[in-house]
Amino acid sequence: MNRTLAAIIGFVILLGVAVWYFSNIFVYLTISIVLATVLRPLTNQITRFQLFGGKIPRFVAILSSYLVVVAVLTLFVLLFVPLISEQIEVLSALEFNVVYDSLVAPLRWVEQVMISNHLTEQESGFLVNSTREGLLGFIKEINVTDVFNQVLSLTGSFFVGVLAVTFITFFLLYENGIIRRQLIALIPNQYFEVFISALYKIERLLSNFLIGILFQMFSIFSLASIGLSIVGVNYAVTIAVFAAIANLIPYLGPLLGGIFGILVAISTSGDFSFSNDNILLIVKVFSVFGIVQAIDNIVLQPLIFSKSVKAHPLEIFVIIFVGATVAGIPGMIVAIPVYTVVRVSSTEIYAGFNQYKVFKSKS
Repeated sequence: MNRTLAAIIGFVILLGVAVWYFSNIFVYLTISIVLATVLRPLTNQITRFQLFGGKIPRFVAILSSYLVVVAVLTLFVLLFVPLISEQIEVLSALEFNVVYDSLVAPLRWVEQVMISNHLTEQESGFLVNSTREGLLGFIKEINVTDVFNQVLSLTGSFFVGVLAVTFITFFLLYENGIIRRQLIALIPNQYFEVFISALYKIERLLSNFLIGILFQMFSIFSLASIGLSIVGVNYAVTIAVFAAIANLIPYLGPLLGGIFGILVAISTSGDFSFSNDNILLIVKVFSVFGIVQAIDNIVLQPLIFSKSVKAHPLEIFVIIFVGATVAGIPGMIVAIPVYTVVRVSSTEIYAGFNQYKVFKSKS
């Protein structure tokens, strides 16, 4: 038993090292498994259709599912086209001197307050000039060649990732349940029941977690779009879609959604000054996202995380930040599913060893 336990621990350590070293492949595989899980019901339903007296081949059903994904992504992109088009029109019609004066007006006010209260001995304009010089110095330090190389590298990595995920997802759908069958084939007979029990619980919890995430995204989209429409913000649906997707990033996602909403609200108004109207607009957007975030924290997250993966909120908090420390934002996103797999596996293995000890003692 001790040798077996040591072998399992060694295997887990080696698996963790392999996942860390081949993190890109692990990310591709994780995304592919999620996509395959989402597309499998649609693919299976398409294969049941009768066409010319026979069933539709599975590879045709998979390609049809891919077309659905492409259609959804196309609609997502088209949703942002009017916003981008209006931003181009607003920027082309801007008088940058006026915008500059409106942006530095708060700095000039701070300067006057400091000078009038004898907080500084410098002349008027020192704060504006230092800020301008700092920005110009930052811009001069930007290496255009390095930026272009980084963009080119990220673009290449993105297309490689898309091809890898597409290829892996296709075979996961075509060979339905291939990973499950391969894992079961590797398990010795004496640990078969323990493994099947752990696999069943993992699949059920991850399925509940995925359904919960989709429900959370839909809820945030609905609340944000309705709230922003009520307060009169332009492109409320577009902002709500971005906020729902950004919310996949724990804790940081709601902040990104709120910042995006404020930027869109101000930029579409065409007024970049610190006027009362803009301040009121910022307060409205901030209030909507504050209410949405409160509902998410109080209702949605406890319902999804605590109920679906059966973990304490403090557990979830710690695990998310561990994932952020290990792998940044991607680590925050996959922290809870990975933790669920590890926790359930270790719990089932421990329970199996206890049952085995009881059985040996009785025999």
